[in-house]
Amino acid sequence: MAFTMTMLSWGVIEFRQQISAAGELEHAMEAIKWGTDYFIKAHTSPNVLWAEVGDGDTDHYCWQRPEDMTTSRQAYKIDENNPGSDLAGETAAAMAAASIVFKTTNPHYSHLLLHHAQQLFEFGDKYKGKYDGSVGVVKSYYASVSGYMDELLWAALWLYKATDNEEYFKYVINKAHSFGGTGWAMTEFSWDVKYAGLQLMASKLLVEEKHQEHAQILEQYRSKAEYYICSCLNKNNGSNNVERTAAGLLYIRQWNNMQYVSTSAFLLTLYSDFLKSSNQKLITCHGGTVSHEEIFSFAKSQVDYILGSNPLNMSYLVGYGSNYPKRVHHRGASIVSYRENKGFIGCTQGYDNWYGRDEANPNVLVGALVGGPDSQDDFMDQRDNYMQTEACTYNTAPLIGLFAKLLELEGQKLEENHKSLLVASF
Repeated sequence: MAFTMTMLSWGVIEFRQQISAAGELEHAMEAIKWGTDYFIKAHTSPNVLWAEVGDGDTDHYCWQRPEDMTTSRQAYKIDENNPGSDLAGETAAAMAAASIVFKTTNPHYSHLLLHHAQQLFEFGDKYKGKYDGSVGVVKSYYASVSGYMDELLWAALWLYKATDNEEYFKYVINKAHSFGGTGWAMTEFSWDVKYAGLQLMASKLLVEEKHQEHAQILEQYRSKAEYYICSCLNKNNGSNNVERTAAGLLYIRQWNNMQYVSTSAFLLTLYSDFLKSSNQKLITCHGGTVSHEEIFSFAKSQVDYILGSNPLNMSYLVGYGSNYPKRVHHRGASIVSYRENKGFIGCTQGYDNWYGRDEANPNVLVGALVGGPDSQDDFMDQRDNYMQTEACTYNTAPLIGLFAKLLELEGQKLEENHKSLLVASF
């Protein structure tokens, strides 16, 4: 959830003008505030963060609408004796990023978010440990494979971006090596593994005069950021590239692969924009040089695939186009709406009467990006095929800014075509 909010906020920070031109800025900010309001409530004292409500095992036992839920609502927290630096770090990053979003329109709220972010970062940094060691119930569902060092660096960098406080910048520099920031060469960016996003953000600091004394370390961050970019573009050597399906979709793993596609399209677009704005036209990969146009063009190809340019002509964004997944693995979407039928639907009754139905879901989960196709570009639209039909908020979040940018470019193209038509007719 925290990563969703970080990515939504990052999208608004980078593409605010485009989102605004699309008439969606207020909606984006509402969505972010919905999440950060929750984090404020969950952060009950400086060193206490409520990590999760309920648990995956009892949740999975039931197929129910949220209005009917009877499952355990036990809450689990991280604190000084039960640390969770990864969760505290990501929540700090989300609140710091969101504080930038609200800085001009709601300065009081922005300040409050920053206050919480700073406390959470200090808590995560002082009491180190993985959250899945403290909150055992998350292990089978959201295990922290990459540990917490990436989140602490990531949080520090977001806090630096939000405050301009040199202490946070020093943290990112001083811990660059020991926390793996300049060591890990990644081919994925996700809710668990932040290194690629961190490395890309850090490399953008290189163009600022005030960071020149730390250019050597920032260059190391940059070289790892470019390793990630090259791996997506199939320009690293041998097995250091991201696999692709026959139709060209990035393919990391079979379970919810689209989460990696949307984050890579986002990072590639950002890096392409950065190269263009800083007059660095090319990057050098093992397999040759790549221009900023090529990087962006590939990012766009991934978004186009998501929206239906694929062998099945299937839009993996639910509710978009005429052909999209109709049996999304989602309790609320797959059971009759509470508005239409207020009769209680029990825990296993949902499985008996709704889960196995062949019919389309009664409710369309508009805007959800599902897990997507397999390595052969095949997709089975079945509710029990959760590897492919489950949707997550962090799948969609990176796309918001991208859609706004692509919409702006479409508009510019139409304008140019219109002008050339006028000239031709003249």
